[in-house]
Amino acid sequence: MHLLIHPCWVQEKYFTLLLNKTEIPILYPILQAIGMLAVHRVRYFRYASTYISMDASCDGKQHFLIFSDFDLTCTVIDSSAVIAEIAILSAAKVEQDESENLNPLKSSEELRKSLDALSRQYSKQYEQCIENIVLAEEGIVTSFAHRNLYEALEQLSEIEKQANRRVVESEVLKGLNLEDIKRAGEHLKLHSGCTEFFQQIVQKKNGLNADIHIFSYCWCMDLIKSAFSSGGLEALNVHSNEFVYDHSISTGEIVRKVESPIDKVHVFKDILKNCGDDAKCLSVYIGDSVGDLLCLLEADVGIVIGSSPSLRKVGTRFAVSFVPLFTGVVKKQKESVEAGFIDWKWQKGVLYTASSWTEIHAFILGL
Repeated sequence: MHLLIHPCWVQEKYFTLLLNKTEIPILYPILQAIGMLAVHRVRYFRYASTYISMDASCDGKQHFLIFSDFDLTCTVIDSSAVIAEIAILSAAKVEQDESENLNPLKSSEELRKSLDALSRQYSKQYEQCIENIVLAEEGIVTSFAHRNLYEALEQLSEIEKQANRRVVESEVLKGLNLEDIKRAGEHLKLHSGCTEFFQQIVQKKNGLNADIHIFSYCWCMDLIKSAFSSGGLEALNVHSNEFVYDHSISTGEIVRKVESPIDKVHVFKDILKNCGDDAKCLSVYIGDSVGDLLCLLEADVGIVIGSSPSLRKVGTRFAVSFVPLFTGVVKKQKESVEAGFIDWKWQKGVLYTASSWTEIHAFILGL
């Protein structure tokens, strides 16, 4: 008899039985019908179970590469909104103090209008691009089409780069104090369970041999690093754009390193090349948006967190399969009964979906 325990959705002492390689299909629907599934109030199964997490299913020599997007994957709000607010508050402070104007071209009100206009223009172009991709004339794709997806996301990449060029040319990000940025980062709210997940890996509490890489279109790497530093996660590898400073005051220029889906996947592949023995290197990418699709699909295990409609639409357009994470784990465990091991290596066009960091934590690190 084999016990399949879902750590997020199953209440204490309730579980599904797999008897003689056959899953009994009655318990889950019954629990769901009578409201006994603990979706929001997680209660961990405290008895010995055979729910096999990724680290437990691999030998100790396995090297994990954990990749995660930052904005809205880790954070509750987009970092660009935080930086825009810092810029407006900085301009207002200068006006109030009647000191030397660090951004002489714009008052705080003018700055707000400029930022709003830039945001509206970007949103309009982005949404139109997604619509063009989804409704392209090529017709329905019945099998995963990586090349077509890549070419489609090149269109989106150009929109992202144009948006950044407009931001730099407008000088709306000129005059921000580095200390203000760091303070904002320290108070940036992350999704529940995100910090704890990375902390457990960094502190090696479970002995997992892993490196963590954070990817972001964010204009300012310092904001990202500060967001994680408050949780003792200074050692994370961050890949993003950077502000240019003059004596700790932003010049309005941006060192543009990671602007687009194409940039992200190039950085991703470069990191994988340095992994060494590919047979012992397992990659996991966690993301929430269309900009993460290429990396999600390149990783051995791509996990979509949240419910982005645009990601689903674009993925479905190119025949990407979306599998609930728990369903995928159950399937893998069933296969392992016959094979004697769980193979998490790359599957063409398959992504797993998760609703929370708690679910991802259980999947990768166990209970």
